[in-house]
Amino acid sequence: MNPQTSFIPKPSLPPPTGSAGPFGWIHRNLFYSPGSALLTLATLSLLAWGAWFVFDWGFTKAVWDASSRRECLDRSPEGACWAGVFEWTGALIYGRYPQTERWRVDLAFAVVAFWMAPLWLPRVCSKPVIALSAVLFGPVLIGYLLSGGPRGWTMQMGIALALSALAFSWLHVVLGWTTQRGLGQRWFRRAGRNENSINASVVLLVLLLAMVIIPLISAWSLPPVKTNLWGGLFLTFLIAGVGVVASLPLGVLLALGRRSSLLFIRALVIAYIELLRSVPLITVLFMAVTMMPLFLPVDKNPDKLLLVLFAVVFFSSAYMAEVIRGGLQAVGSGQVEAALSIGLGRWQVMRLIVLPQALQHMIPNIASNFIGLLKDTTVVAIVGLYDFTRMLQVPSQTPTWIGLHIELFVIGGTVYLLLCMSISRYSRRLERKLADKQ
Repeated sequence: MNPQTSFIPKPSLPPPTGSAGPFGWIHRNLFYSPGSALLTLATLSLLAWGAWFVFDWGFTKAVWDASSRRECLDRSPEGACWAGVFEWTGALIYGRYPQTERWRVDLAFAVVAFWMAPLWLPRVCSKPVIALSAVLFGPVLIGYLLSGGPRGWTMQMGIALALSALAFSWLHVVLGWTTQRGLGQRWFRRAGRNENSINASVVLLVLLLAMVIIPLISAWSLPPVKTNLWGGLFLTFLIAGVGVVASLPLGVLLALGRRSSLLFIRALVIAYIELLRSVPLITVLFMAVTMMPLFLPVDKNPDKLLLVLFAVVFFSSAYMAEVIRGGLQAVGSGQVEAALSIGLGRWQVMRLIVLPQALQHMIPNIASNFIGLLKDTTVVAIVGLYDFTRMLQVPSQTPTWIGLHIELFVIGGTVYLLLCMSISRYSRRLERKLADKQ
């Protein structure tokens, strides 16, 4: 062969028939051998039988309108009784919360969604400040919406600051929108302001707005609703949400404390983490609900729900601390040494270099902790709170709907499945988004 002869590539041939497209995927993954084909057909047959059984029980033979469980059995003894589920839908969502006041629960969730919406919008500046304002002032407004009762000067000031902080969040959305269109950039350039000075100006505007809101809400009041009436799905969201929001920053602090060079702080944090991780959640709940009031004066007995929230936060933060510590150890020491060599302080290195990478590495584990916390909220029923799982058992204990079990737990399992899948899918999306930015 003459080495000077130029090589002329031949045109590429099309892939063999059946090796590409959906039929190729089916052949490679489901029917690549006689054994796999037999197993695939058996699995598909079992799934088809199960799907037909569920459809026949839940739709074809189901009773959708009835006044009692007995009527459902008389009309269709082999079908589902969805009439009881429809009648108890409000109780499953709100628990024993008064029906005339349930709009307050809806308003509270709407306020949370409206407050957190800027964090998911693009080109919004100061998102950490918005999240911090929601964590600091949101519980005051949400707590009063749900509990009501008399309001003193402190509560009025807290509500006014919360409403002003909510306006502060959406003011940043407006600034981001104007900056995207070039309006804000010219104004900022003429004013000679940076983001920190803008935040200071917005904070001053928030305080002035709070002074205006306080007289407007001075005569506004809501009837009190005791926490022993709270329940259902909204109580599960409340406990899990408070646990998630509070356990992450507390877990970060505990993880940093465990890596501290101060022996006393490191020993104290290690003892706290190991103690809480060595006992189940129900033990921590019993200690908080039954033992803690014994050490307090009778007139200072705290609310049971408040004790449960503290117990859940302290318990979940211990597990979160170990997750964060694993992420901190995944960041190479060379990056820290390089950052220190260019003059950055240790807290700057931790905030700007180490923690962002550690949290990114630990996104799957953090999501797993959140999913576990959502499911662990079911144990609060043991200490007398009517969460979603406990409310699923209440209809079957009433004379009218006695024996209504399967339908309610099907609904409960579906709700938990959708919630856990949503958290998992969001964590995977966030992980891909952060990976694409690198």
